Amino acid sequence: MDEYVLILSTCSELQSRKIAHTLVDERFAACVNIHPVRSVYRWKGEVVNDDEDLLLIKTKKALVPGVIEKIKKIHSYEVPEVIVIPIIEGEKTYLTWIDEQTSIE
Repeated sequence: MDEYVLILSTCSELQSRKIAHTLVDERFAACVNIHPVRSVYRWKGEVVNDDEDLLLIKTKKALVPGVIEKIKKIHSYEVPEVIVIPIIEGEKTYLTWIDEQTSIE
């Protein structure tokens, strides 16, 4: 069951919708949830406090390189956050749905 992953990424509100729609439309992801978050981080010696969107991207492990490529193409950050978490277990019909939605014909 190691073929499914959850990818986390943060970005601006405008970019989040474009990334989500691109990934789903091009079948790199079955679903992308968008959640507003407050991010506090250090960047170039300064502590930054930003409103961002957190993307929860559900896809297959084999599609991760394509997802990363799409995110980097759209994302404005010099170093975009892309964290891949394996899905070790899930409801079978949901995982089958991920397969169906990410099938590139």
